[in-house]
Amino acid sequence: MTDNTETAGRWAEVLGPRYAAATLILCLGVALLAFNAFVTSTAMPTAVQELGGVALISWALTLFLVFAIMGGAGAALAKQVLGARVALLVSAAIFLAGSLIVGTAASMEIVLVGRALQGLGEGLVAAICFALIPEMFPARLVPKVFGMQAMVWAVAAFGGPVVAGVLTESVSWRAAFLVSVPMALIFAGMVLVVVPNSTLIKQDHADFPGVRLLLVGSGIMAVALASLATPLTAALLLAGAALLLLGAVMLDKRSRTRLMPIDAFWHGSVVGSGLWVILLTPVAGATSAVYLVLLLQQMWGYGPTLAGAVAAVLALAWSGAAIAVAHVQHEATRMRLITLGPGLLALGLTGVLTGLLSGQIAVVLLAQIAIGASYGLSNSSLYVTLMGSADPGERDRVAALVPTTQSAGNAIGAALAGVAANLTGYASASTSAAFAQSIIAVFMLGASVAIIGLLAAVRMTQLMAMNGPLVTLGMEERHP
Repeated sequence: MTDNTETAGRWAEVLGPRYAAATLILCLGVALLAFNAFVTSTAMPTAVQELGGVALISWALTLFLVFAIMGGAGAALAKQVLGARVALLVSAAIFLAGSLIVGTAASMEIVLVGRALQGLGEGLVAAICFALIPEMFPARLVPKVFGMQAMVWAVAAFGGPVVAGVLTESVSWRAAFLVSVPMALIFAGMVLVVVPNSTLIKQDHADFPGVRLLLVGSGIMAVALASLATPLTAALLLAGAALLLLGAVMLDKRSRTRLMPIDAFWHGSVVGSGLWVILLTPVAGATSAVYLVLLLQQMWGYGPTLAGAVAAVLALAWSGAAIAVAHVQHEATRMRLITLGPGLLALGLTGVLTGLLSGQIAVVLLAQIAIGASYGLSNSSLYVTLMGSADPGERDRVAALVPTTQSAGNAIGAALAGVAANLTGYASASTSAAFAQSIIAVFMLGASVAIIGLLAAVRMTQLMAMNGPLVTLGMEERHP
């Protein structure tokens, strides 16, 4: 492979007449998940004030994430059994029903039902869209499409709360959720036109993965509960979650109808090591994502808008870095980028802590740029390498597991950060000095997890070097 523009493809081609519809539908599918993951923090407090049920507010996000992860875990099987087009239409219908339920809910209990359906539908949509990338684009454009996916997440991290805030203040909190309805309808219409009706894989003696999905959902639910519990209870919940998730992986390996690749999370394979990188980096990054905006207000007296702007620097850096490396084709360059990501993340998290403790906003901003760049520089290469390293029969499972694992990493990271903060007295802190003292362990935990992710990335690249060139990833060119 070479790095010349012709071989690598051009951005104009990804967005041009031939592939524009496919690009839009895949990005829209991911955008629905990303936007709804971020809209809750802005619109839900107003909903709670109107409907009551303050004690249930955290469950609006928790149930969304739990069911999104469960949906993503079953996405590969849904695509194989139903075909990509039907699976996407069913998933979009589930999400649409959830959005309508939330937007018209008369109580918080009904809101939670809608949020669960939204999560289930969107988990399926995002994972199937991920799996469709190499089926709908030639190999030379696949890295750019993966880069587009990364940019969608970054834009949603910035734009989701902004759009939700404007709609909540100018119209209603219901509008912030109902805005997803036309997006889902447009998505479903484009699926009918663009997505091929893929050949179904015959499933002889197929097992419904109910037990495995229940283990996954229960594990993530235990993680979410850990962030709200006392330290001892949280430790027990996290240990229980680890056992449940490990049980799901082990049970899946012995199943005739697997949800995951056979080497999922096995350190002796490229795919297994790569999935650890995908899990650990959002676990580490959740430290800053959960606490930075709040700390800027508590320690430095920043208003919500200014604190949010500092956080948004990460999204801008993420997008810029993803664009900058989307042309990369050389495997050696990809290997360097894969290891650069978690290393830069560890440096960025340490930098945020240093800036907060020293009172230097410039250091915090540079660290935010480093964190955003860590994702933007490495994600596309990581995705392409994982998909190219997978056996053809496992590729759908690998693709579906990528966004699912990222969502699980965000949930686990938020819980671990919460446990660390509770242990160090963050909740009872009332002065800048007390806040500073209490968050040292939180950010050091994040940096430590990032370093473990770096070790997994190094292991992954070592296995890549041993295994030889990747399989070319993407559909063959078809000329009329």
